[in-house]
Amino acid sequence: MNDRAMINRERLKTPRAAAIAGIVFSALLITSLVLIKTSVPFDPMEDGSWLSSNAKIVGFALSLIPFSGVAFLWFMGVVRDRFGENEDRFFATIFIGSGFLFLVMLFTSAAFAGSIILVFGNTPAGLLNNQVFTFGRAAMYTIANVYAIKMASVFMISATSMAHRLNAFPRWVTIFSYGLALILILNLFFVEWLIILFPLWVLLISATILVENYIKEKETGKEPAS
Repeated sequence: MNDRAMINRERLKTPRAAAIAGIVFSALLITSLVLIKTSVPFDPMEDGSWLSSNAKIVGFALSLIPFSGVAFLWFMGVVRDRFGENEDRFFATIFIGSGFLFLVMLFTSAAFAGSIILVFGNTPAGLLNNQVFTFGRAAMYTIANVYAIKMASVFMISATSMAHRLNAFPRWVTIFSYGLALILILNLFFVEWLIILFPLWVLLISATILVENYIKEKETGKEPAS
């Protein structure tokens, strides 16, 4: 194998790492969201009856979110490294900022939920009859279903725009990504399961990167040795 082939193989490690991190993030966040969505009513003004029966399930779901956040940071870092010196600074700034804001809001919403469960474990009756529960539940709903979703859509738009400029994704993936981002950013009716589209999009991008990386590895392996 010649030197150029060896360099190409080293470069292929970056997209593979991004894909693995994206898959880990998607799997953990989707699992967490499904457990939460099936255990907690979507209505922020609900009476908190789920705390008596589903608190442990929701607690387990919340424990997955920090790990998904770490995987998402890794995904962001490796994707940006893949763009390299050719990245557009304008879109790169939005890419980093929206990604960080999405994580902050996701963690903040999870912290509100975890605090509600913790307080309920100590004073169950007192919490449900207190305005603190109503405020915490409303804040958790608003942060996750309004602001986090908007930041996720901005992240999708910036990442897709940079990838489009560099021809990093197939055309159909670019168009599909813009369409999903538009749906998320125009979420005027607060559709219950809409937030799950973001980790599904990351899963799609990760699968696309893995497939393209596999094809490039095959091509690199076929290069004649000098």
